[in-house]
Parts: sequence; structure tokens; C-alpha cells
Amino acid sequence: MTTSHDKTIIMKFGGASLAEPEQFNTIADIILEKKKEYKRIVTVVSAMGKTTDELIVLAKKVHPEPPQREYDMLVSVGERISMALLAMCISKKGGDAVSFTGSQSGIITTAQHAEAKIVEIRPKRLLPALDAVKIVIVAGFQGMSLDGEITTLGRGGSDTTAVALGVCLNADRVEFYKDVPGVFSHDPKQHQNATLYSHMNYDDAIELTGKGAKVLHQRCLILAKKNAIALKVLSFKPEYNQFGGTLIGNKETSKPTVKMYECDS
Repeated sequence: MTTSHDKTIIMKFGGASLAEPEQFNTIADIILEKKKEYKRIVTVVSAMGKTTDELIVLAKKVHPEPPQREYDMLVSVGERISMALLAMCISKKGGDAVSFTGSQSGIITTAQHAEAKIVEIRPKRLLPALDAVKIVIVAGFQGMSLDGEITTLGRGGSDTTAVALGVCLNADRVEFYKDVPGVFSHDPKQHQNATLYSHMNYDDAIELTGKGAKVLHQRCLILAKKNAIALKVLSFKPEYNQFGGTLIGNKETSKPTVKMYECDS
């Protein structure tokens, strides 16, 4: 009988959870605690705080309309900083972690710079690391085109990276760690009486994001629905542990026989 310890889980941490160097300690503790339950863990990280915005400003100070290839080379640096720092922090706490860029992870995309879509994933470097029971850390938001060029995925790119890896690796589920307890009917920062959902189906979550909800990006939800992979939105803040988060998925949907990515019909 297969237990959760034999399965793979994807843990995605956004910029808010990594805004300050001190926060890496909290995130590392969350991952190491999850390691007690899951032997195979892949963590996807965004850039720290407003790093990407700062890199974009820097680029435009040098060139008002920077060449898109060089733009991608620059803005993809933010996630690489996060992945390396998190691996260092886990190592300090006695864990065994290894970080990979999007291209090293085998994330193959279309050639369109700044708004590339994921075509497939070739995880030939990830699988040996997972088999060696290492915590794998992947830079979100980026990949490599079939021509070998570094690309970035545009808005929602890191969330989409996490779901695509979940599809590729047959993950038990993909967990998104946010600064809110889960998915609400309205923005809880602006509406005191907003309702926290314990469970949502894919279509309701997609509809909510279409109305402006920003907890997850619509493209990652669409990819999850295509592949019937469960998602969970929860918080990295300990004071929200009591809420249990929001599980997204259709309870009676079977997984397709062929894995589908963003460019598949």
C-alpha cells in the first residue's frame, strides 16, 4: 500500500513569503516539517519581494525598450537568488537541498520571450535528486526554449511552474503558501466578512480569478483542471494554521492518460 511518504508533493512559495532574508528560516522549517511526511519534495520559489519589479526598473533605466532576450536573462535572476538562499538555509538546519534553474529542471517552453508557455518538462536532473531523497528547489517563472534560450513565463509564471512540475512528477498535490489563510469569496484585506472556502472545484476557482481574485493565477488553475491535479492554498504564517487552507479540485475527476501542458489542446 502506498503511503504519503512514498508520494511527491510540490510546495510553492511566493515573493511575500520570501520578502526578507529572515523569512527563509520560517520557510525552511515548513519544508523540513513536511519532509517528515513526504520523502519526495519539490519546492518552487518566486523572486524575493519586489525583486522582479526592481530588475525591470533597472533594465528600463539602461534601455527604455530592452531586447526581449536580454530582458529574460535579467529578470530570471530573481528566482535564482531565492532558490540558492533557500537551499543554503535548509543546509544550515541540517537538511539536504539542491537548487535548479528552470532550464536545469528541463522546463521546455515556446520561444516567445517574456510570455512563454510550457511545452513539456524533461526532469532528467530532478529525478536522481529526488531518488537520493534530496529536497529539490526549482526557480519558478522561467524555462528554456527548444532553441536553448532562457525564457520567462509572464504573469502567473511561478504558480504555473509548480502545477506543471506536479503534472510531470505525478505529485500527490501542489501546495501554495500565501500571506492569507486560503481562498476567500472577497479580498479579506478589504472585506472583513469575506468567506473562507474549505473546498472549491476548478471551475469556481477559475471564475473567481476571472473576477479579479489574485490568490492564484488563472493559467495555473486551467492547467491543473486539464490534468486533474489537486491544489491547496494555505498560509506560511503560523497564526493561520488553524484555518486549514482551501483545497481546489473536482472530487470525482480522473486523471487523463496523457499529461497535458499549456500548449496542448
